Amino acid sequence: MFPIRSSGHSGPGKRYSSGAPRRQFPSRAARANPQLMTTRIDTRFAQCAAEGRAALVTFAMCGDPDMATSLNILRALPGAGADVIEVGMPFTDPMADGPSIQAAGLRALKAGASLKKTIGIVADFRKTDAQTPVVLMGYYNPIYIYGVEKFLADARGAGVDGLIIVDLPPEEDAELCLPAMRAGLNFIRLATPTTDDKRLPAVLTNTSGFVYYVSITGITGAAIPDYSKVGAAVERIKRHTPLPVAVGFGVKNARTAAAIAVHADGVVVGTALIDALKNSLDANDNATPATVGAVTELVAAIAGGVRGARATK
Repeated sequence: MFPIRSSGHSGPGKRYSSGAPRRQFPSRAARANPQLMTTRIDTRFAQCAAEGRAALVTFAMCGDPDMATSLNILRALPGAGADVIEVGMPFTDPMADGPSIQAAGLRALKAGASLKKTIGIVADFRKTDAQTPVVLMGYYNPIYIYGVEKFLADARGAGVDGLIIVDLPPEEDAELCLPAMRAGLNFIRLATPTTDDKRLPAVLTNTSGFVYYVSITGITGAAIPDYSKVGAAVERIKRHTPLPVAVGFGVKNARTAAAIAVHADGVVVGTALIDALKNSLDANDNATPATVGAVTELVAAIAGGVRGARATK
């Protein structure tokens, strides 16, 4: 999220096994026709659906508050109940992010984070977890500077499964979306309350993995969604696509996550986790012994809300 498995869980809640590492690559047929490809994201959402529940998608900013702690957080997230991990690519001008995630990106950049290191942290994560889907989320500028072809090759080689690039509309699919699909990566698009039925087909064209529905208008962390409207919005989107619909923006705790999980195929949480991390840092924004646990304890609580939502419907 803007606005991101191992047994390293350091908070309460059930542990979830990740499985032995095994790299996945698209088949020759899938490379020729990306729509034939089944990815870790597809598999995970199907597993959650088979369990009768929504998936929990968690966001973490790469390098916040430092690279070592960031990796420890990523490794601990699946054990706390995260089904999909979004990894933020730090950027100096994040137009869709609220103050919390903007500050997280700046902390990460100050600590030396870069796009190369973001790809590297996914590669390190994959050394112990071959099953949890990982999505890189951010903005096109760093990718453009890095080089699209090199970025896609490096990201795929590191074990990235998908991309969410918030400032590339469908009209710019040739820039990154289509090359990403040919490389075997899902390209996940955002829909908002202002995306009407006339615009929605264009948004969904070439979208894969899942659709990210932004439940409010505005930046991340800015407001609480109207839960009475989320169900209708999800139903409207699903009339246009068979893809899972994950809902984010405004998820704060187990209660708000459960309210969304009743209706959606996935629940995305980001700002609340970033705030929990920030509150665990010392006066100089350095990690403390409580930092990883501060994040995973909240993830475990939210995972409980997501997993129990439909049982109490």
